[in-house]
Amino acid sequence: MYLTELDKNEISELVKSFNEPVFRAKQVTEWLNRGARPQEMSNLPKQLRASLSKIPYGGASIWQTYVSKLDGTKKYLFRLEDGNVVEGVLMRYRYGNTLCISTQVGCGMGCAFCASTLEGCVRDLLSGEMLSFIYEVEKSEPIPEGSGRVVTNVVLMGSGEPLANYDNVVRFLKRVTDAEGINISPRNISLSTCGLVPRIETLPDDAPHVTLSLSLHAASNEKRSKIMPINKAYPLELLIPAAKRYSERTGRRVIFEYALIGGFNDSREDAKQLSELLRNMRCHVNLIPLNPVAERNLAGVSRKKAEEFCEWLDSLHISATVRREMGSDIEGACGQLRRRVLE
Repeated sequence: MYLTELDKNEISELVKSFNEPVFRAKQVTEWLNRGARPQEMSNLPKQLRASLSKIPYGGASIWQTYVSKLDGTKKYLFRLEDGNVVEGVLMRYRYGNTLCISTQVGCGMGCAFCASTLEGCVRDLLSGEMLSFIYEVEKSEPIPEGSGRVVTNVVLMGSGEPLANYDNVVRFLKRVTDAEGINISPRNISLSTCGLVPRIETLPDDAPHVTLSLSLHAASNEKRSKIMPINKAYPLELLIPAAKRYSERTGRRVIFEYALIGGFNDSREDAKQLSELLRNMRCHVNLIPLNPVAERNLAGVSRKKAEEFCEWLDSLHISATVRREMGSDIEGACGQLRRRVLE
């Protein structure tokens, strides 16, 4: 048992077991929602703080911080209590601050363009560990003027496949949106998946209103299977209908992530295939000029080329934008920095 894993009901039971009055549970919950350790919970009796301190905390702490000189993006290396290290990125936009968090240590999906998967999946992250990324960033950053909090949006797009860690991720989503907790609107949360179709089907029941982002990256099974092994299990004829059902059930448009790989998926014909695949669907394509991964020997494209591809999609009546590149000077893409530092 870890303190950070306990929800408000479980904390109530714990406080009762210490023969403390019921109102203490609310105090403990409020402290934990601010990322406090037991000894920092100043309005609790000394004995209760001592009892809580005997329970493993289970959170993360900021180990290293890198700040982009280009746009102020911050990349964090979070150290977990077992010594593992994962990444997170704080990106600043006009509408607020978005924190990109990891859901696993490493990743087992094997996508050819991603550095996170080079050593496979080490382990799943617990919901409390994911929450602690937000707590730690909130404690380390000043609250922007006119805002009640530092982190206003969360994207589960760091290391790991969120739907392969389904139970912990759903628990995290329920806790992070709890009105008595961090209280981030589910409409301000995006979850990125490479396409585990059975979990896409159940997600609207377990975490309604979260924005689904699908890592697509190719518009044919032949090409997608070359760079994404998951496509062999859940090919496009299963994935795209599942995405449509998700959109219909939630009323939200699905975001398709499409990393442009030079000479592979960036031609006018690729744009045409993509438009045919996504026709008559509430969706948006997020074009990503690939961050080159040395070990993968895949080439990126220029910003100009990405804009040209975007124009092709627009002419085919597919909503698309080119992702703003952020934190490129601090290895902003997931997995790159962690791998280099560990090496």
